[in-house]
Amino acid sequence: MTQTPQLPAREDHHSPQAAGRRGPRIHRAWWVAVVSFTALVGAASFRAAPSVLIDPLHAEFGWSRGTISAAVSINLMLYGLTAPFAAALMERFGMRKVVTAALLLVAAGSGLTVFMNASWQLVLCWGVLVGLGTGSMALAFVATVVNRWFVARRGLVTGVLTAGGAAGQLVFLPLVAWLAERYDWRTATLAVTFAALAVVPLVLWLLRDHPRDAGTTRYGAGPGDEDEAERAAAASSATAGTGAGGAAGRALGALRSAARTKVFWLLAGTFAICGASTNGLIGTHFVPAAHDHGMPVTAAASLLAVIGVFDLVGTVASGWFTDRYDSRRLLAVYYALRGVSLMFLPLLLADSVHPPMLFFIVFYGLDWVATVPPTVALCREHFGEDGAIVFGWVLASHQVGAGVVAFLTGVVRDVTGSYNTAWYTSGALCAAAALMALVIRRRPDHARVATV
Repeated sequence: MTQTPQLPAREDHHSPQAAGRRGPRIHRAWWVAVVSFTALVGAASFRAAPSVLIDPLHAEFGWSRGTISAAVSINLMLYGLTAPFAAALMERFGMRKVVTAALLLVAAGSGLTVFMNASWQLVLCWGVLVGLGTGSMALAFVATVVNRWFVARRGLVTGVLTAGGAAGQLVFLPLVAWLAERYDWRTATLAVTFAALAVVPLVLWLLRDHPRDAGTTRYGAGPGDEDEAERAAAASSATAGTGAGGAAGRALGALRSAARTKVFWLLAGTFAICGASTNGLIGTHFVPAAHDHGMPVTAAASLLAVIGVFDLVGTVASGWFTDRYDSRRLLAVYYALRGVSLMFLPLLLADSVHPPMLFFIVFYGLDWVATVPPTVALCREHFGEDGAIVFGWVLASHQVGAGVVAFLTGVVRDVTGSYNTAWYTSGALCAAAALMALVIRRRPDHARVATV
């Protein structure tokens, strides 16, 4: 009897058998990671602007630091509140479409600022438009990319992509500060507009929504992993329904399910403190605080850029640690060390850069967003395939914390003439976050999370 020939099964491009026949080849997942990294850097570039433009806007328009900080606060909050809906929209419409639209929205919001002459326009451009755009390119996008394209090296890739977003926000600072001082703040914002637009063609060219769209499998996946991924994708499509309304329902459904658990509130609480002590405090007010002590704006902005460089190292290392160690204990260590460093900051600010300040910058940079990989891992561990959307809600708490502290710190500076109260309060909050992280219980590997 003649046997029917069997077609060869689709191979994972990184498998040893495939590599032996075709030679070494980079798995498509890594190209997706590269373009995602670039897109995150481009989207983050505008978020560098507020901290170095507070003083120029105050000087030109006479707006108080509290008023300017209010626009930044709305930006930070919308950045977080948009994230879970953006994650659901990515499941419904695809990452490429959502990311492209987000970059265009960031470019529009930053470009329109050059025409503003009233504080409400600042709130609309900086707060609403850029907040919605960057929120759609938030860390929930990182979680979506990692879940769809990777089985192995998830912690490492999470760390690299997270570092891209955070470093992009900080590394742009010296350029934005130089443009604002050499020309004016309008030139700086237009430069950021072009940076966001420049990433769009790359996203359209290289980013793909699923491995099957590129004829491959997730990096490190076995046959069982891909079967599970296909079932999860089908369940997500059925749950998402039709259009944006279905995506919103999916996001809210994931929130309702997660909100019944203690771990969600602990993760949300610790991440709110994370946002308060990074984007809300240092990211927004370090430059004007250093300028209060006589330090040139460009020098202070360069210090934040150095934080961005060391953030790359710290976050990638955190991803590596997350693949190997208990995420809860990592979070406790990160928050405790951050709290200690903030307590010392008031003693280090001066009119010039000196060795103790450089030590703080390096130390704080290594810890800037090192909390993200273990937080993403805990969301994935406790909430399964809803992990990316649940992380979006946890990120929302991060940005609410950042927004509240960005505004309150501006008010404190207007009222007291000093930032010291903000530094000490944030240090104490970080100590509380370290204790909260240790309270989170580890979920057994065999447990499954029920979905709504």
